[in-house]
Amino acid sequence: MAMGEQGPVSIMDFVPRYREFELNHNATHQLIRDLMIYAERLETTIRAENTLHNQQMRELKMDLDDATTSRRLLQHRLQSVEQQMEVFSVDNDKLKNQNPYVLLLIDGDGLIFRQDYIKQGIEGGKKAASELRRALAAESLARAADCEIFVKVFANMTSLNKALERDGSVESESDLLNFVTGFNQASFFEFVDMGTQKESANMKLKENAIYHMQNPSCRQVIMGVSHDATFGPILDEIIQGNADKQERITVLEGCPTVRAVAAIGTDIIRFNNIFRSDKLTDRRTVSNHSVQSRQSGSSTATSVSERPTSISYATVTQKASPKVSPPPQITLPIPLAPKNANVTVRAVRQPTKLSWNPGPRGLDTPIPLNQTALDTIKKRKDNNKLCNNHFLRGPCAKGDECCFVHDYTPNKDERNAIAFLARLNPCTNGQDCDVDNCIYGHHCPSVANGICTHPYCKFRPEEHPPGTKLRGAKA
Repeated sequence: MAMGEQGPVSIMDFVPRYREFELNHNATHQLIRDLMIYAERLETTIRAENTLHNQQMRELKMDLDDATTSRRLLQHRLQSVEQQMEVFSVDNDKLKNQNPYVLLLIDGDGLIFRQDYIKQGIEGGKKAASELRRALAAESLARAADCEIFVKVFANMTSLNKALERDGSVESESDLLNFVTGFNQASFFEFVDMGTQKESANMKLKENAIYHMQNPSCRQVIMGVSHDATFGPILDEIIQGNADKQERITVLEGCPTVRAVAAIGTDIIRFNNIFRSDKLTDRRTVSNHSVQSRQSGSSTATSVSERPTSISYATVTQKASPKVSPPPQITLPIPLAPKNANVTVRAVRQPTKLSWNPGPRGLDTPIPLNQTALDTIKKRKDNNKLCNNHFLRGPCAKGDECCFVHDYTPNKDERNAIAFLARLNPCTNGQDCDVDNCIYGHHCPSVANGICTHPYCKFRPEEHPPGTKLRGAKA
């Protein structure tokens, strides 16, 4: 049956349409299948991400809870610490004010107790300690804080005893020892024998000052060092530019304060009824008499004019023979006759003006100079400089560690030049030095025609002849 214009005329006319429908149905089925597969994958991914986010949320919540707990714990601890700090602050203030004290450190080789105390021996030591305690307690700071008083004196007892004997301040060696015994009987008062090492005493003074300055209970450190220029740098090192430390440091003056110490700017106090304001001198004199010199069986007599003559400090400190005491060495106006010569030396008239005597040790022996040799030595700079100790005293104790030259053989003129340059540095013991072969100067060697010719002289004004014009002095 054929299909006409009005519709299909045969069953076969539906086959193409069925096939077309089947193709469309398969495409729709595939679409739905693909959509389901995609949805499943997307759901799986979202479910995994959601699980991860939930885990992160739980962890963040735990972190938040932990941070909140920690913060609250820290707040409680901070409050506890603040309360403890308040208690500690109160306790610290109590400790600061519980045992306040004032410390007096004395260089006993230069700040000398008055001789009326020393001559009284043990009782004098007790009286000096009592007066010193009373004087220190009367100071405004010590009085206001009701401070305890600590006193430490460092000195070379042997050298000090000899200097006191030459000055006539003691009648026997036991006077000073007895004085120290009485002085040490006072509570917190110590007189310490440091032996012959001046540097050890200076180091002790510095170490004690630095240590006690760190203690807030120490209201004031008073240092009896006005006489020695070497304490200028030491005071500067202790203070270190700190205004508070400078206020807590005071200098106790005996002899007039040297410029190096005064320049530090600390307060200066004086106890003139306890300590001497002058230096020890050699008061022994040799009157007008004949000095007989026995040389090789011959006798040479020399008449000496009537004038005081200083005895060498170095010769006095040498121990005399127990059987025979040698006569004192004196400076004669003319040289002694040479050995093995039987000549009578006539007296020479003394000049009307006495020669300058710087102190117990006297004038250093002049050193002959060769200008060429001096210029040669002065040209050496830094590590090329020659070692003073090695060439003037013997092998240098530092050996290979010394930064100066040892492997050189200077001639006589060069040795004199080395000695002269070394003498431009002041000896720390000054006129109290008892070292025979001391290489340093005991008075300024640069004075010519009443003028100190050294542009940067290290010697104190009193270590120049009276009336000397100093280049560094202010007009």
